[in-house]
Formats: sequence, structure tokens, C-alpha cells
Amino acid sequence: MARRESAAAGPGSRALIVDLIRSSGPISRVELVKATGLTQPTISNIVRRLIDDGVVRETGDLVATRGKPRSMLVINSRAAYGVGIHVAADALTCVVTDTRGGTVGRQLVAAPSGGSPSESLVARLADLYHEVTQGLGLPPQSVAGMAVVGPGPVDVARGRFLSLPGPQRPAGLDLAHALTGRLGVPVLVDSDAAAATVGEFWGRQVSRERTFGCLYMNSGIGSGVVLDGALHRGASSNAGKLGHLAVVRDGERCHCGNRGCLEQYAAPRVLVARARSMPGLAARLRIRDEDPDARAFDVLARAAIYGDEQASALIDESAELLAEGAVLLANLWDIDTLVLAGPGFAVAGSIYVTEIRRRLAEGAFARDVHDVQVDLSSNPRDSAAIGGAALVLQGSVAPGHGPQVSARASA
Repeated sequence: MARRESAAAGPGSRALIVDLIRSSGPISRVELVKATGLTQPTISNIVRRLIDDGVVRETGDLVATRGKPRSMLVINSRAAYGVGIHVAADALTCVVTDTRGGTVGRQLVAAPSGGSPSESLVARLADLYHEVTQGLGLPPQSVAGMAVVGPGPVDVARGRFLSLPGPQRPAGLDLAHALTGRLGVPVLVDSDAAAATVGEFWGRQVSRERTFGCLYMNSGIGSGVVLDGALHRGASSNAGKLGHLAVVRDGERCHCGNRGCLEQYAAPRVLVARARSMPGLAARLRIRDEDPDARAFDVLARAAIYGDEQASALIDESAELLAEGAVLLANLWDIDTLVLAGPGFAVAGSIYVTEIRRRLAEGAFARDVHDVQVDLSSNPRDSAAIGGAALVLQGSVAPGHGPQVSARASA
């Protein structure tokens, strides 16, 4: 479903060129002219600035033509590094990626407990940032910034979560401001589903010509869509809350205020609660009362993979409901690529992929025009943290397609 890009020469042109080199590289300047409709002098000026900034490099390879040989351009993977930290109920996951989205470092630590919730979280996030970046030997000036991601809703403009999982988590804390002042680097705050969507798009080198969707499942269910290289955010950057699609009329009350939401029937925490209520199932699978929902769901999903009838019934029902959500997402946005990401897909992702592919083949409105490619993330557990790093890098090296990454604050 290719379409020709056209863009006026201006601030957005840099983002366009970076995105084309990221997804299509190695690529020549002449090919960039053809792909964008921009003039040769405009392309040359933008590419020159990108090379001077270290974002793009020439490979040294030449393509023979009738005229002057064409040099090829690629993203410089060492131009900058992004740090992403995913905040979950019981753990913090920190990932560092290079400019092309490759993971160069990872650390998982327990979530803070005790003390002032605000001070504990800020201090632990700052410590984790220093531990990981210093452990990797990254020069401070090479880090473009950090993104902290977690379940929504979020106030992206003010850099804060309106709620967070786990006991005694601060709500309404201006987290980005507090961390920027402490670390001296730009800090973004965003939802885990939005981050995972950008991370999968960026790291997979997906073409901007694709209408790209992501289903994210952890404690809840979310989604994201990338259009023309940019995440669709909505009025307050809280778009894509697929988990709050009503699937049961007058169903169970959801914390969002509605009834019958998808999350109330298909999310991991709900399936774990149902498994614990089924006589003998939890004991047989060795799911203990004190086990976190995330671990208990992994056990349940693994049992389904190995053919346990009760576990399979629960996972299959979840997959069927989520497939209905995928059809809605595909029909709303006419997506042609869908990736499943998040810890909820880490063990039984194949079951969800199979069911979603089946339902899209039957129910996608445009199925006679094009297929929808459905894939599982290569790293579903860390997809939100990786996506946080991608948010920083996109906003830094391709401004215009991501959140604005401002200059470093003074330490």
C-alpha cells in the first residue's frame, strides 16, 4: 500500500529524512529525492546537517550509475543512547538502546517500598539511571535522555502519572520535573502502551508507509497506532485504551467508570483471579496466594501451552476477546501491520497471535484488499522499557515525530 511522501522543506523535513533512512537504509540522496518530492539541494542540506550532527553516516559503499557513483546513507547507531524505565507493580525495568533501537544494556530491580512514596520512587529511578549508564561506561553527553513509562492515564505535558500500580504509589507527582532536576538530562513520562508501539515501530525498522498497530498487554490492555511515522496520541496523549472497550453490555463495573470493559474479562490479573477461584486449579499449578499476578499468569499461560484443559479454557477465552479488539483496531485505522507486545504475551503469545490472525482473516473490513500482518514482539517483556528509550531517541534525532526532547537541565 505504498504512497508517495511529499513534504514542504521545513522543520518536519528532518524527521521525514531520518525516518526514511532508518527504515530504508542504506539509501542514497537521489532515492531520498524520489521518495519525498523534496529538491536535491534541500535533501543535500538536510543530510549534511544530519552527518554533522552525527545522526547519519555514509557507509563507504558506492552504487554504480551512469553518472557519479552514489554514496549510501545509514543511521549512525552510536549517535545517541536512550534510557527507558518501565514502572510495574513490583519491579522497575531499565533498558538502554542505541540510535537504531538495539538493546545495549538491561537491569531489573525491585520496586521501592517504605518511606515517602514520592521520594522513594524519584530516588530509585535516579539511582537506577546512574547504575545502568555508568555500568555501561556511557559518556553523559551521549545519553539523549530518559523516559519513564507505566500504565495510564498520564499527563504527558506535565510529565506525571495520574495513577501507578502497586501500594503507596504517588499520583500526580511531577516526575519528569523532579528527575530532570536531579539527573540533568531530559526526562519524559508516557504510557507503556504508547512507548511499546513506538519501540516496535522504531526497532523493527518499519516503513513509514505502513499503518502500524500494536496491542500491549500487561496488567491491563492498551494499543497504539503509528501513522506516517508518528504515534497517534489524541487530545491528551491517552489514545488507544482498547482495554476500556465495552465487550459485555451492563457487565462488571470497571475502575474507569464504565461497565463490561475488555480488561475486566481478558486481562492477566482477571484470569489469575478466576484461576484462583476454580477449585483445585491454583493448587495443581502451584500458584500461591502470595504470588504476584504477573508470575501467576506466566504459570497459567505455560499450563495452557502444555495443554491443561482448565488453563487453556481461560487463555483461549482471553484470546478470543482480544481478537475482537484487534478486529476493531484494524477496521478503525485500516492497519496493515500489528504487533503484540507486553509481558502478558511473553509465554502464551503464540495462542493470541493464532487467534488474532484467524479473526482478522475473517472479519477485517479490508481483508479483500490487503492482509494484516500479525507478529509477536521479539522481546515482549521489555517492550515498554525499550519503547521508552525509543521515545527519547525519536524526539531527539527526529524532532517532529516524537515528544519534544528539550535541552538538558543544569545538574
